[in-house]
Amino acid sequence: MSDPELELLRQRAARGDSDAVDELIEQAAERGDMAELRSLAASGSRDAADQLVELAAERNDLDELRRLAAGGNQDAADVLAEIDSEADPSGS
Repeated sequence: MSDPELELLRQRAARGDSDAVDELIEQAAERGDMAELRSLAASGSRDAADQLVELAAERNDLDELRRLAAGGNQDAADVLAEIDSEADPSGS
């Protein structure tokens, strides 16, 4: 997707076009664009937040997962707990 196309998509999303929001999320996830996903999640998109957690987990980005968990994202908290349990299988 070209930069002008992406900008038009952002403009449509800003006007409340849910299809444009969905497309932006898909494009951002494909590009690994965490900043775009953060912005969309901050605007209230649960799908963007889900993609952000998934991408952070794939990248083992513990700082991002912690930030999301601290903001109340239960999925991020669950991923962190899973990572912790894998790091310390004895549970101690």
